[in-house]
Amino acid sequence: MQPLKVRDYMDHQSVTFTPDMSLSVALKKVLNSPHLGGPVIDENEQVVGFLSEQDLLEKLIKVSYHCQDTHIVSDCMYKDVLSVSPDTSIIALADMMKVGKPKVYPVIDNGKLVGIISRSDILRAVGASIDACFKNPI
Repeated sequence: MQPLKVRDYMDHQSVTFTPDMSLSVALKKVLNSPHLGGPVIDENEQVVGFLSEQDLLEKLIKVSYHCQDTHIVSDCMYKDVLSVSPDTSIIALADMMKVGKPKVYPVIDNGKLVGIISRSDILRAVGASIDACFKNPI
């Protein structure tokens, strides 16, 4: 069996945000995306945070109640971002995704964002590996 790598299962099209983006704009991006959030990048495409639906929820409740969009992404993004490289093993990443850990990881190569990988992507990789095992029994 070939080693499973992040590069083979990551999504190259992630939703991204900027630190100064309003939360209402960020909400529209999340709602129009198949992802539950995404990396926050600066002008140099460096990942400086991560914004999830959960991060948005608390602040957006207040925005909708007061009808004032006074918050920006940097107000609620998670700043200590866990990321992986394209060469990270799927098995190692699955181990990193234990309870209480992020469900989505930015994939960074040479300091630049190249995609994201989620638990669903991990399951897809494992499923493909299992299918290959049973199609080619030893």
